[in-house]
Amino acid sequence: MRWWPVFKKEMRLYFGSPVAYVVGTFFLVISGWFFSQILLFYNMSSMQAAMQPQMAQSLNPTEGILRPLFSNMAVVLLFFMPMVTMRLFAEEKRSGTLELLLTYPVRDGEILLGKFLAAGALYVLLLALTLLYPGMVSYFARVEWGAVMTGYLGLLLLGGTFLAVGILLSSMTENQIVAGFATFGILLGLWVVGWGADFAGGTLRTVLQYVSITDHMDSFSKGVLDTKDVVYYVTAMAFALFLALRSLEAKRWKG
Repeated sequence: MRWWPVFKKEMRLYFGSPVAYVVGTFFLVISGWFFSQILLFYNMSSMQAAMQPQMAQSLNPTEGILRPLFSNMAVVLLFFMPMVTMRLFAEEKRSGTLELLLTYPVRDGEILLGKFLAAGALYVLLLALTLLYPGMVSYFARVEWGAVMTGYLGLLLLGGTFLAVGILLSSMTENQIVAGFATFGILLGLWVVGWGADFAGGTLRTVLQYVSITDHMDSFSKGVLDTKDVVYYVTAMAFALFLALRSLEAKRWKG
């Protein structure tokens, strides 16, 4: 439990500064705006279905409202997760406190774990607040909660991967702005690489689709738990954290 002091320190920094409040406010406002627009579109489709009964059979609140909401939230995370992670190591390097931290009787892996769990805790809190959206839908219509929980599991794994990549980039620079933009650039690249799959064929198409970090959210948003997608996110998360650990160890050896 030697990671616990690191975790508590990071949580105090998050909520003792505007970071948690600014990120939380904008994330919830933008997610809420997407939810309202999707809900309005679904309501219009419902009114059209009232005049054309054959359309009503294809209307499903989970499929028509929550699935596109999960997809949009995945894209929103691209912009906000770098803000959560950019200062974790970069600011410590700039202020010189990282060297002091590395002299404490705590392993590099425990430092990394404490910071990762703190960022993850903040993210889980933000996700928990968005449960209001499926809750509102369930008040007026039947919701498939199994599919909703699968969608949230996908968002949890996706966000964890984003955080791991952000921590890696933060451990490699002393400038948190550089860390933030570099994280956003890499995550954006891993998102848009999937677009190239539409114009590729054969093995290249398969590779591009697998590498695309947001394409793996599709199954989760449909309520399908595919082992391939879980393995992708867990592997990507573990690999990024492994590289971050190597970066910390290199810093320790360099002094």
